[in-house]
Amino acid sequence: MNNVESYMKLPYNYIINEINDESGKYFYARVLELDGCQSTGETFEEAYDSLKDAMKGWIETKLENGYSIPLPVGSEKFSGKFIIRIPKSLHYRLSIEAEQEGVSLNQYALYKLSK
Repeated sequence: MNNVESYMKLPYNYIINEINDESGKYFYARVLELDGCQSTGETFEEAYDSLKDAMKGWIETKLENGYSIPLPVGSEKFSGKFIIRIPKSLHYRLSIEAEQEGVSLNQYALYKLSK
């Protein structure tokens, strides 16, 4: 793959969030796989359209400068399992909390991670 159009056809993950802060209400959009590829808009649609333009420019610039372009991350690459090491004190605390809730430690950890 060596042209902008071919990358634009790939199923990249677009993330668009509504923001309400001191500057007002707007939509912030970014492409998960393309670090720094982002845009904003007053509406969801405007943010999406603006992001597509930003994405074209981002990819074009990277290609012109000889950088590789990350491919989209697909859910088929993930098993749903990962191993994490945590301090003994945290393991103990989470085990106690899971027991108090009447669920397994795995279920409780999933609950905590999804918040």
